Amino acid sequence: MAGQSAAKAAQTGNNPFLRGVATLSTIAGFFSAGMIVAAVAITCQMIFIRFVLNGSTVWQTEAVVYLAIGATLIGLPYVQRLRGHVNVDLIPLSLGPRARYGMAVFTLSQSILMVAIMLFFGWEFWHLAYERNWKSDTVWGVRLWIPYAALPIGFALFLLQLIADLVALVLKIDTPFGLGDA
Repeated sequence: MAGQSAAKAAQTGNNPFLRGVATLSTIAGFFSAGMIVAAVAITCQMIFIRFVLNGSTVWQTEAVVYLAIGATLIGLPYVQRLRGHVNVDLIPLSLGPRARYGMAVFTLSQSILMVAIMLFFGWEFWHLAYERNWKSDTVWGVRLWIPYAALPIGFALFLLQLIADLVALVLKIDTPFGLGDA
């Protein structure tokens, strides 16, 4: 049963808010995948320059790190929509329908609170880097507000997806933990 619940995406029904959030989460997933592909391509280019052309690289390592971190943060809402996060459903499976519903509402509410806190501090950190025009201490000297933008964007989209999951649960469009009433 655990394998079945992990493969089922969050339900949206005909609710325009839930469908809009699902679309945003899917777009974020595509951007995240694109960032991973770009990081792999840059890594291959870096290897070619270093070991075939015997040259030095300036920006590649830093770009790959920023892309990987950005892909992780921007991909959060898509993974949440697909219920792809690590999930141990032993307790929800052992509970009755009402207790399972209560646990789902509680865990989603706590997740929303935690991600809202992360969004607040991520925004604050990004804004500080932007306001003070921070640059990395490397030869490339990238303006740090650019890669740091993944913090508020990723957490905002993740928060939106969590709220959509809670709305779908409360409106009975989706089931607690995607398990149904069995």
